[in-house]
Amino acid sequence: MADMLSTGVSGLLAAQVGLSTVGHNVANANTDGYSRQQVGFGARLPQQQGNYYIGTGVDTLAVQRAYSQYLNSALWSASSAQGRASGFQALTGQINNQLSGSSNLQSALDAFYGAVQDMANAPGDASSRQVLLARAGALAGTFTSLSRQFEQLGSQVQQQIGTTVDSINSDSASLARLNERIRTAYAGGGEPSDLLDQRDALVKKLAGSVGISVVPQNDHTLNIYVGNGQALVTGTQSHELGTAPNPYDATRLEVVGKDTGSVLSGRIGGGTLGALLDFRSTVLEPAQNQLGRAAQAMASAFNAQNGQGMDLDGQIGGDVFSVAGPQVQAASGNAGGASVSAQLADVGALTGKDYVLSYAGGAWSLKDTSGNPVAMQGSGTSADPFTVDGLSLVVDGGASDGDSFRIQPSRGAASSFALAISDPDRFAAAAPLLGSAAGANTGTGVPGGIAITDASQPNLLAGAEIVFDSPTSYRIDGGPAQTFTPGQPIEHGGWSLKLDGAPAAGDHFSVKPNHDARGDNSNALKLGAVANQGVLDGGATSVGRAYAQMVSAVGSAGSLAKDALTTQTGVYNQALAQQQSVSGVNLDEEAANLVRFQQAYQASAQVISTASSIFDALLGAVRG
Repeated sequence: MADMLSTGVSGLLAAQVGLSTVGHNVANANTDGYSRQQVGFGARLPQQQGNYYIGTGVDTLAVQRAYSQYLNSALWSASSAQGRASGFQALTGQINNQLSGSSNLQSALDAFYGAVQDMANAPGDASSRQVLLARAGALAGTFTSLSRQFEQLGSQVQQQIGTTVDSINSDSASLARLNERIRTAYAGGGEPSDLLDQRDALVKKLAGSVGISVVPQNDHTLNIYVGNGQALVTGTQSHELGTAPNPYDATRLEVVGKDTGSVLSGRIGGGTLGALLDFRSTVLEPAQNQLGRAAQAMASAFNAQNGQGMDLDGQIGGDVFSVAGPQVQAASGNAGGASVSAQLADVGALTGKDYVLSYAGGAWSLKDTSGNPVAMQGSGTSADPFTVDGLSLVVDGGASDGDSFRIQPSRGAASSFALAISDPDRFAAAAPLLGSAAGANTGTGVPGGIAITDASQPNLLAGAEIVFDSPTSYRIDGGPAQTFTPGQPIEHGGWSLKLDGAPAAGDHFSVKPNHDARGDNSNALKLGAVANQGVLDGGATSVGRAYAQMVSAVGSAGSLAKDALTTQTGVYNQALAQQQSVSGVNLDEEAANLVRFQQAYQASAQVISTASSIFDALLGAVRG
């Protein structure tokens, strides 16, 4: 009966393990990352009795989790994509809210140009000029307010990058410790299911923070990599990420490998960290550049037109707005003594890109921040500067190989946009000079517009008399004969006059100062026309349209981010459902297992009781 007793005990113990496992599954039915555990049983080797074999019971072979490496890997990948989509959508939503809020630039532009029109209707009215001055100040405030909001969002992104990197490092260290515990547990025999679940849950959390590659090792540890192969975890060792100042801008954080110092920012994708870096480089910084470009275009176009008119004090109009020019930042590792200065040469040629000017092999070369080469003209001296995309670059001093400078033509322009006048009389509504043709002229020449070419000329407003000796020759104030080319302006004393039609010999034209400037709105009408004037993109894009394009680009990024979040959430939910179909706890199934193991336990106990009774009967018979 000893064998029967042993068989019953083995069944009892096996059923007990089954009951304990079922209880563990039920207790963790709502534990995130828990994988359902299963008991594996195997029949013991039988004993031979003559010509037959008698079974000897059951052994509990293993308690293992229900697990699929393929489904878990798919879940990690989906978690990374969903984490990036969620972070990117939140950030693009934030910047879209800023653009549609109370600091809406289009509303400020409309109000400003409405006030310009009111001044044109009554150029000498002090109240309309005062309103225009207030609207101009509000426009400047809108530019700076939007820029400040972008900068605050940038600071928030910087902080989140640092926080996310700290979280990644903490999770990596925890994974390395789990790797060590799991390796030790396997060496002692058996699968440490709960430790494996903890590790998988942590890998999933890490994948939500940053895109990772997971490589299982033969000793049951996991190696985890990020970017282009930067290790986060190798066996029982963790490798920290870090943040470091950008070599050109100490206020801009870059993600680096703490051990190697290599910059990883451009190579990290997926997860919250990927969203932060992508948003900064593909949405926020381009928006800052486009807003700055619009500010430069606004100041350039309006100042230029105001400089073509006369203000209420009889002076040629000056600048109404001020704005910063391009920013040049030297790399922190520069070894030479070179410096670079940059000026705007043509606002219409600005692209909205940033550039890096590098010195190598005795020559300078330029690339945009995407790494694409950009051709330059000139030699870089003050007499022959480099010219490219609306910029003029002058290099002073000697450079060493490897020295570089980052050039940001428009990044800081919006934050510097300001009202340059405080007196409303400074708006130049009148034309400073008027052209007229003598009534006795026999040709078809008619004075067109008079443009101011050099407001510093002392005799600018002195006027002049132009007499044609022939259709192709004229004299100004009895001076030497000059050649007239149809279509080309006549220039003199800081102004230029365009003649439409064909003058004849003896024709007489006068250029005189505007003595009735107070009631003249000639230039005010042209100031109002700046609203629709093409300034950017070679004269194809107005300031308002440039702003609309920026809003459209940011809005499109937000819309795509919403769609991506919807898609990736669906993919994540599907991956989670598939993983849970294998690893999740089904309470109905566990209830059935509970009954099954309970009955097995009771039956095994009955076997033991029966064996004990038979054994007692045998002992009694022997004693009798």
